[in-house]
Amino acid sequence: MKILVINAGSSSLKYQLIDMTDEKVLAKGNCERIGTDGAFIGFKTPDGKKIERKTQMLNHTQAFEAVKNALVDAEYGAIKSLSEVTAIGHRVVQGGSYFDKSVLVNNDVINKIKELAPLAPLHNPAHIQGIEACTRVFGAKVPQVAVFDTAFHQTMPEKAFMYAIPYKYYEKFGVRKYGFHGTSHRYVTDKMADLMGRKKEELKLITCHIGNGSSITAVKNGKVIDTTMGLTPLGGFMMGTRSGSLDPSVVTFIAEKEHLTPDELSKILNKESGLLGVSGVSSDDRDVSAAEADGNLRAHLAHEMLYYQIAQYIGSYYVALGGCDGIVFTAGLGENQPQLREKVCDYLTCLGVKLDKEFNAKAMRGVTGTLSAPDSKIRVELIATDEEMVIARDTKAIVETL
Repeated sequence: MKILVINAGSSSLKYQLIDMTDEKVLAKGNCERIGTDGAFIGFKTPDGKKIERKTQMLNHTQAFEAVKNALVDAEYGAIKSLSEVTAIGHRVVQGGSYFDKSVLVNNDVINKIKELAPLAPLHNPAHIQGIEACTRVFGAKVPQVAVFDTAFHQTMPEKAFMYAIPYKYYEKFGVRKYGFHGTSHRYVTDKMADLMGRKKEELKLITCHIGNGSSITAVKNGKVIDTTMGLTPLGGFMMGTRSGSLDPSVVTFIAEKEHLTPDELSKILNKESGLLGVSGVSSDDRDVSAAEADGNLRAHLAHEMLYYQIAQYIGSYYVALGGCDGIVFTAGLGENQPQLREKVCDYLTCLGVKLDKEFNAKAMRGVTGTLSAPDSKIRVELIATDEEMVIARDTKAIVETL
């Protein structure tokens, strides 16, 4: 069974073709700048070569045509015919309270994803475009599955997901904490249990997905009890361009002083804050790190704020869980920024965390393993996340029941 995994953004489309016989990735690539004159598709050939082609992609249907052509390319293609694609799995950011697991796509599912678009205006409409474009290119007979970022977090209790605002806004508009990066948190939770040789149902874990977008999740007995992102991915701690959670009066104060509209303020908090806003250098941590090494004090401050906030959330989740068996670092920064992991773990020595600093310093660019010393009271692990594999496995499981 070959599964095509799709992650459609507003102007981009990432894909992987996975042979579920041995879970081997046969092809992967991405379409960028969809809707512009500079659109292109980049992909890796089966032998590892990187190919980039400019092509017209005015919409997602044309992007899927480009993906189709890449998959069956006479010289570089991974398959001979589209008939080899058994099913398609889609990443969908916002599933709201409707979906606590992955589901087969049908008209009802599509309508619910559309209904939830106001909660993820940059993502859900793009996912719908991706699903509909897929149907046009691959045909209605190829089953499609929606895998939701929010699903893993639907086990949170009310005391964790409710906000202390008038209850009518929850009833009328669904204003509550939903959480995101669920496929990543779910993957590393399962992987951590395997590495520890224990069932996840008996573990207390804190999983840290740290990238340009970041979130931390508390998992007790295999179920999420709290997570940092909220109604939208803006909640939690500071990220590449996102502010993270704020005193709400900061928002109204700046809006009043600068005479800003909601859209203008949203742009500031989502696109101009975080590492970029504090450092004034970049949203890319590599640039911020280089600036800090050159003595840039604001870059240093941005890092100090980030490490402190991550440690704060881990500490609070330690309390919420009633202890902790393991902490996982994953995603772009979590996997490739030794300084971040060391600085965060320095805060956690009071919880009995002891880092193997020598291994931590070299654990990056694909190097994973146990970061904690043998006498650490809490195991700390570096795990490379694989959201696409979660999507492929869920898609396979659902399609096999048809």
